[in-house]
Amino acid sequence: MDGGKPKVIENAEGARTTPSIVAFTKDGERLIGQPAKRQAVTNPDNTIFAVKRLIGRRFDDPMTKKDMELVPYSIAKGPNGDAWVQAGGKDYSPSQISAFILQKMKETAESYLGETVTQAVITVPAYFNDAQRQATKDAGQIAGLEVLRIINEPTAAALAYGLEKQDGKTIAVYDLGGGTFDISILEIGDGVFEVKSTNGDTFLGGEDFDAKLVEFLAAGFQKDEGIDLTKDKLALQRLKEAAEKAKIELSSAQSTEVNLPFITADQNGPKHLVKTITRADLERLVADLIKRTMEPCKKALADAGVSASEISEVVLVGGMTRMPKVREAVKEFFGKEPHTGVNPDEVVAMGAAIQAGVLQGDVKDVLLLDVTPLSLGIETLGGVFTRMIDRNTTIPAKKSQVYSTADDNQQAVTIRVFQGEREMAADNKLLGQFDLVGIPPAPRGVPQIEVTFDIDANGLVNVHAKDKGTGKEQQIRIQASGGLSDADIDQMVKDAERFAEEDKKKREAAEAKNNAESLIHTTEQQLGEHGDKVDAGLKSEIETAIAATRSAVEGGDAEAMKAKAQELATVAMKLGQAIYEKEQAAAAAPGGDAPKADDDVVDAEFSEVDDNKA
Repeated sequence: MDGGKPKVIENAEGARTTPSIVAFTKDGERLIGQPAKRQAVTNPDNTIFAVKRLIGRRFDDPMTKKDMELVPYSIAKGPNGDAWVQAGGKDYSPSQISAFILQKMKETAESYLGETVTQAVITVPAYFNDAQRQATKDAGQIAGLEVLRIINEPTAAALAYGLEKQDGKTIAVYDLGGGTFDISILEIGDGVFEVKSTNGDTFLGGEDFDAKLVEFLAAGFQKDEGIDLTKDKLALQRLKEAAEKAKIELSSAQSTEVNLPFITADQNGPKHLVKTITRADLERLVADLIKRTMEPCKKALADAGVSASEISEVVLVGGMTRMPKVREAVKEFFGKEPHTGVNPDEVVAMGAAIQAGVLQGDVKDVLLLDVTPLSLGIETLGGVFTRMIDRNTTIPAKKSQVYSTADDNQQAVTIRVFQGEREMAADNKLLGQFDLVGIPPAPRGVPQIEVTFDIDANGLVNVHAKDKGTGKEQQIRIQASGGLSDADIDQMVKDAERFAEEDKKKREAAEAKNNAESLIHTTEQQLGEHGDKVDAGLKSEIETAIAATRSAVEGGDAEAMKAKAQELATVAMKLGQAIYEKEQAAAAAPGGDAPKADDDVVDAEFSEVDDNKA
């Protein structure tokens, strides 16, 4: 926050957005963001993207299987049955990959602010279930951050948007990003942001639009050349990159050309892919995806109890909302032009910054009331899902209900906690279970067991059961998917810290190398130009220092490079001094250009200027 307003900080590459991509090189180096994206074509197996789709998911989830068909990297079964990724010869949980990205954000903020950052507000898709939220919180912890609050992305967008808006408005936030789609209906009044309803699709986003174009290009190539490019990971990655570029260009142009020379080869020689795609082609290919966003919109309006005509404004979030056909579909559904006055790529981050400001006390008169996206409850007799907290309930929330035993003399009950909207428990997502034992023998229906659900402001769930007769109690805090234990998280934090230390050493070595090479170049240049003006002894000393510094650079040790560069800098100063003295002597010689004495000449102070900074 800068002057009460959120400010987007540029990253080390000078960009205001950072792709959520992590890559592992053959040298064991870890790349984050744009550097990772740039090398994805040549290193597809070890470049991880769209990990948000996997976070908090089981390996045997149908959505995981679908994702495995779309990405070039490997997805493996984690220790507790959750989906992990494989890269650089190691297995990583999605929380770890997310933590690497969060670490990069942490470093960017620290570099700009000049101080250590220890706390964060993290946004998630509104439709994330409890396991996905918990896994996101784990990611923050692994990155060395205390997660103060997890908020829904559309809610964050409305928070950023609402500061300049008048009271009494009902707003729809249409969020179509890289991997997920969310729609939220919010009421804004008296500085209070209340989410009335939320809906969406966790598996619909820009990557699906890219995939449609990839399929189209691959099918055309196979028809023309008889070669299936989707079987070649390197070709597939190049295709994906070209498809994303073409999709972006078609938001502002009517047609674009995909030109991929040497995409593959057969016995007759290399093959090239050259294809012109029109905006109409793209719109035809993705029409079903755009249509898929409309059903959640209908459900969100119904849950909020409002009609499309009652929506004051529609806010667009996510890069995909720049596509003209998407904007046209939104306009047609809501009957009004969507608001485009906010940068769709930055508005969510700005909302998170405002929420952090609220929590720190820097932003006054703003209150955020979020909701739980899915109903929570327990399994009761006959496998029925009995709701304890309905979806779209404002959080934090707490609710208790008294239950009893189903059999005579039952001395224990198993509390199975589910999240979802189906009537039978088995059709919903099992979040966790625990046993309450030691119930005194009694006829069925007599024991009084109070079950309490407590959802905190992050949307994370605690369930507590108590036998009112004996006072015995048991509770559970829902963990992510297969669950990362405290020990797992501690180990991952240590790994992250170790990586951070390694990264710091690599960065220092690179800076030392840059400085040393720059100093060698500058000194050699000066020696080449003015070598005739210095005596042989100094010239030899300089050449020896240059050779020693070059040797240190080849050795790669940061401290050695710094030491030799310092020695070279000291000798280089002698060179500069010798050149200066020689020129002064020449100017002062008879017939030279020595200046005449002047009483108005003022002695100036000079400070050394370091031209060798990288």
